[in-house]
Amino acid sequence: MIQMRVMGIAIDTRTGNPIVVLNDLDNRKALPIWIGSAEASSIIRKIENIKVMRPMTHDLTINFIKAAGYDIEKVEINDVENETYFSTVYLSNSEGKVLEVDARPSDAIALAIRADAPIYVTENVLMDGSVSTDEQKDEEEAQEFRNFVQTIKPSDFERLLKENGDSDS
Repeated sequence: MIQMRVMGIAIDTRTGNPIVVLNDLDNRKALPIWIGSAEASSIIRKIENIKVMRPMTHDLTINFIKAAGYDIEKVEINDVENETYFSTVYLSNSEGKVLEVDARPSDAIALAIRADAPIYVTENVLMDGSVSTDEQKDEEEAQEFRNFVQTIKPSDFERLLKENGDSDS
């Protein structure tokens, strides 16, 4: 799992639909997720600390969770299928009981930022949908790997196998 944070809301210039953009903590990967207008509005209100007179849907949900004696422990965006993302909200109480609640990522993110809960994304989701935000660092790492591959010798593998106790080689 890779911890992510909300960088903001963008608008898809082709469709006009909102996109929530998550970045990893090193600002190396960005994960754009297309969301609905209501969820985008909710996320923006929290990011910009816009107060409303009455609780909105995600605020109300947080109130229900707290009234039931739970806190949001974390949010995981854990799968993607046919460009649809899936997530789980983890709730925990003071007795150590943990509940897993299926949620749309947009709702899970809106809840997480209200509860100051971490947002995690699985590696398979990142590989499928993320974009690089630091191409220079990516190229440096690729060159470093190419240099490593060019200098490796068969005896390095033999030594590694012996160190790991593999006698079948």
